[in-house]
Parts: sequence; structure tokens; C-alpha cells
Amino acid sequence: MTEMWERFSYYGMRALLVLYLTQHFLFGPAEAQGIYAAYAALVYLMPVIGGLLADKYLGSRKAVIIGAVLLVAGHFTMAFEGTGGREYLTVNDTEYVLEVEGRDTDRQIFAVNGDERVQVRISPEGVSTIGAEPSAAIATGGAAAAVTDAAPAQAGGFPAVVAPGDYTLRTERDLSAEPVLFLALSLIIVGVGFLKANISTVVGDLYEENDPRRDGGFTIFYVGINLGAVLATLLCSWLGIAYGWAYGFGLAGIGMLFGLLTFILGQSWLEGRGAPPQPERLKRRSLFGMPFEAIFWIGGLVAVFPTWLLMQRHTLIEMALPWAAGVIFLAVVAYTLIKLKGAERTRMLVAQVLIFFSVLFWALFEQAGSSLTLFADQSTRMPGWLNVGQTQFFNPGIIVVLGPVMAALWVWLARKNIEPSTPVKFSFGLAFVGAGFLLLSWAAVTQAGIDFRVPLMFLFLTYLLHTIGELCLSPVGLSMITKLSVDRVVGLMMGVWFLSSSVAHIAAGQIAKATATDTVAGIVTDPSLALQTYGSIFGTIGWVGVGVGVFLFLISPILKKGMAGVH
Repeated sequence: MTEMWERFSYYGMRALLVLYLTQHFLFGPAEAQGIYAAYAALVYLMPVIGGLLADKYLGSRKAVIIGAVLLVAGHFTMAFEGTGGREYLTVNDTEYVLEVEGRDTDRQIFAVNGDERVQVRISPEGVSTIGAEPSAAIATGGAAAAVTDAAPAQAGGFPAVVAPGDYTLRTERDLSAEPVLFLALSLIIVGVGFLKANISTVVGDLYEENDPRRDGGFTIFYVGINLGAVLATLLCSWLGIAYGWAYGFGLAGIGMLFGLLTFILGQSWLEGRGAPPQPERLKRRSLFGMPFEAIFWIGGLVAVFPTWLLMQRHTLIEMALPWAAGVIFLAVVAYTLIKLKGAERTRMLVAQVLIFFSVLFWALFEQAGSSLTLFADQSTRMPGWLNVGQTQFFNPGIIVVLGPVMAALWVWLARKNIEPSTPVKFSFGLAFVGAGFLLLSWAAVTQAGIDFRVPLMFLFLTYLLHTIGELCLSPVGLSMITKLSVDRVVGLMMGVWFLSSSVAHIAAGQIAKATATDTVAGIVTDPSLALQTYGSIFGTIGWVGVGVGVFLFLISPILKKGMAGVH
């Protein structure tokens, strides 16, 4: 239940985040996707540190409580909206505020100056009031010396049509609320660092090593994760888009508060599991006469500050993290080649090869929170009963339905001695995620209407293929690390696994940035170009995913042999 509410808060916030950044704070799509990528990368990196602190000092239970408190603070801080960004349009020396009504795909822009309020459309052909279309002369850059003077004026004086060169736009950022936004994200990042790895450890500690109920316990845990994700993407997205961002983020915060209370009130049922390795050490007085445990509470708060600074300079994370990860990965490979021999060396090398391939899978799969969300907003024909944020419900919803089916399929194949090996499952994952993007690329070229939007069915089918790929790769990933790694470095290899996921989010951000096109007041100005760009980028990464999946499938017999009996 604790993890269900934690995932409720995480996925509820994630479903809204990129939309919130582009519509409320008026970050451009590329910058918004860079912020999301840096946030997600740190969310996957911090648990490495949180896990080490719990193993050595805190124990899993205390780490989970510290993390949950920080998460509650972070999610409720997200509900502080401020005024948001403002976009201004200047025509004939008159400045208008651009106001947007709505948060879904039916958003409308109004140019406002005092009592004058005119609905407008902004496109590459210029600015036009709704009902007046740009003339062919404007569209082709022909003879229209001063369209703003020649075009008939609307009531109040706003021209019916304004040529591209006859207006200017400027954006005014909300400099008081943006630091609060990054503070909220930083609290969540550090909170997840304390909680994410350690909540799983508590579940494992409930069972003895060979307890037959262990797998059943983790199955219940996994159901909780996906139930939280399903509820959050439906409810938080509905509240946030229908009634206001603060309501969606506030509901995510309430969910995390329920998680914290559940964990605290349920302590007796844990029967002391997940306790600190040396409880008496945490009670000792340390610096300034405080209990040693208090240092970790204070340290968690202190860690928020450098995280806050990094989030405001997210390009530093995007530049530094891949290099740092590359150095660490090469060091682990060197250690394997120099220090290990025989089967130990071979198994470790296979694990590292699969980690390398997993980076590409997650870089493609994690477009869900960024480019696929904006694709839903900018290039998908949405029905009235579903909003843009709720499209992220597809993935966890499909997992709830297909997860047991896939698990039963692997068991059935194993009984018949034909279950695919781990490398083959990884190759299936890559092929499915690539196929999902190829389908969406094809739909962008052939299935769009005159509004340059594709039917929602194709986005759903893309999520279906991606989720099947996830069910092939994700459940065996962590298991593969524990099985193939040498005992004395299994912790290090788990760290490398999380680090690879972190790097994958940075790579995902770079892919998502490539799909970005111009927006005004959070609304794309050229729907045709946006659809064409999505189609092109999705086609490229789709073929890469399928191609690399086929390559991995072809070399899987070599990798399986290197696993030396480990399935």
C-alpha cells in the first residue's frame, strides 16, 4: 500500500509535468523536455546513494520514512503555481497579453488589451482573428506592403490579419514561482533516493531466503505499483487539466501523505524487518549533541540544495552524467577483464553487454513522459472522454491486463523447455519498442486528418507494443544482475544498472528535444510541421530499435553460452 501511494504520487505528477512546464510556465518544448529528462535521470540516480546509506547506517525502514516525508513536502510544493509565464503580442505599437483558455487539445488563444479581447490564431502565415484567414499574398510572402493597415479591423481595432513581419512576441517568465517549481522537483528527487530502492528491500526482508511465498509477495507489491500508476494517471490528470494544475498536483501530494501514514501505522506488521544494522549507533549523541540519526534527516534536507541548483542548470546534468557514467562503466569493464577469470568474468561481461542494450530500450520507452505526451497534445485527435495526460494510463493499464498473461506464458514455455533466454527477451523488448514508433511514424504520414492529427487508436497501439516490450525486458533486468554478478560486486552492479537507467533518461531527453517545434503560449504554431517532425524522428528511432533488437537476437546464442548455465 505504501508503494502504491508513492507510485500514485509519482505517476500523477509525471502525467502533468511536461504539460505544466509548456502551458503554465511557457518553457519551450525542447527546454521542458530537457528539464523532465534531468529530473527523471536524478530520480534513477539518487536511489544508489539512498540504498548505500540504508545498508550501512539507517536500515530500510527509517530510510523509507525519511524519503516519504520529503516526497510529501515535494508534491505539496508542486501545488504552488504562482502566476506562470506570460506571452505578449505587439501589433501596430499596441501590446496585447495572450491569454489561453483550457489545458487540453481544444485550447484557445485570446489577445487582450484592457476591455478588448479577441480570439486569435498564430501560425507561420501570421496572426489572424478566428474567422479571418491569412491571404495568399501573406502566405507566399507576396505583395502586401502593410497588411496590418490593409486588413479589415475587428471591433476594438485588432487587425483581422497580421503578416509575419508585422508583429513581435515576447515571453515574461515567472521568476518568483520557477525556483519553487525546482525546489519541489528537488525534494521529490531526494525523497525518491531514500525510498525507491529501500521499499523493495523491506518486502524482501519479510521472507526467509527459501520461503515459497516470496514470489507471491513481490507479485502483490508489483500489482500495487501498477494500481497506483493506473489510478494516478486517470485521476490526477483529470483534476489537473479539468480544474487546475494545483488540484492535480495536490491530489498526488495527498496520495503520498496516505503512503507515509500507511507505512508509519503499519510498522508493527513488519515485525522489526528492515531495521538498522546497528540500532544503538543511531541513538548515540554526535556532532552538536544530536542523535546520529538526526544527521541523516538534516543531510536529506541539505542534499535538496545542490539538487535545486542542478535542476536550474539542467544542461549541466545532460552534459556531465553521460561522461561520468561512461567512465564508471569502463572502470567496471576493466575490473572484470583484469581481476576476474573464467566463468565469473564471462558472466559479468554478459551482464554489462545487456546493461548497454538496456540503455537504448529505456531511452526509447521513456518518451512516454515527454515526446509522446506532447504528441498526444499537438498531433493526436483526442475524444472528449479522455484528456492528454490520461494517455499515460495506457501503459500501466495494459500491464495490469497483460502482466499476468505474460508471466503465465513464460512459465508455460519453461515447462516445455522453450522459454527464451534473457538476451532473447531483451531483443524482443527492443524490437517491440522500435515497432511501436514505426507504427506511429506510419500513422503520422498516412492517417492524419486535415487538422494534422492522427486517431488516438494509433497512440494506444504504440503504447501496447511498448508495454509488451517492457514486459519482455523489465522483469528480468534486475534478476539478471543478481544472477550474473559476482557476489562481492553485486551491489556495485546494481548501482551500474540504476546509473544506466539514469543515462537512458538523458538520452531520451535528447531524442525528445529533436521532436520540438515552435509554440506560442504553449500552443504549437505549425501543426503540419509538428506532425512531420514527429513522424520523421519516430521513424528513425523505430528503425534503430528494431535493427538493434535483431542484432541482439542474432548474437544471443553467444551471450547465452557466456551465461554459463544461468537462464
